[in-house]
Amino acid sequence: MKAFVAGATGETGRRIVRALVERQIPVRTLVRDRVKGEEILPEGVEIVVGDVGDRRGLEDKIGDCTVLLCATGAKPSLNPLGPFEVDYVGTKNLVDAAKLKGIEQFVLVSSLCVSRLFHPLNLFWLVLYWKRQAEAYLQKSGANYTIVRPGGLKLEDSADNIVLEKADTLFEGSLSRTKVAKVCVDALFEAKARNQILEIVARPDAPEQSLGELLEAIA
Repeated sequence: MKAFVAGATGETGRRIVRALVERQIPVRTLVRDRVKGEEILPEGVEIVVGDVGDRRGLEDKIGDCTVLLCATGAKPSLNPLGPFEVDYVGTKNLVDAAKLKGIEQFVLVSSLCVSRLFHPLNLFWLVLYWKRQAEAYLQKSGANYTIVRPGGLKLEDSADNIVLEKADTLFEGSLSRTKVAKVCVDALFEAKARNQILEIVARPDAPEQSLGELLEAIA
């Protein structure tokens, strides 16, 4: 296994890279700024410069990777096309390139509540709407996928344990980006995570369970 991580210098992406390295999985990262990538990412990971919004050459950037993890996301800005360009078009470009490369599994970090059009986050240029369109494109692509929908994202980790449910079940809650990264990487090793939407939050009263045990509980 060799992993390609898009959005690798983002707060979630960099944690995914670290989780992969801890599992001793070779990693190739896509970044827009090489200097920033070299400052943030662990030694030994491959760095390629590019933008998911540019479809040209994405297959070459994926190289010899066998799995792909996408943690890209539009940053808050005054550009009304940001979520469309990054969360939808960028993900669509990655899905198309991954299919051509024969990627074995595509893990997409999305968000809770993407199916709720009348959600406050959609005031940010329909960001949840475009994330849902990206999910739908991946689901229809024929590629093996795991869509991870986390709740509110926190920088600091905690002792809270993960709660996992099926699509459109959880509508509130939060968890650390470190736990999101762990679920994304663990999903690469769980056959039951394939072609599934996993909604996750963390709660102090939840029992500690592996991803495999959590998947068994919702099967």
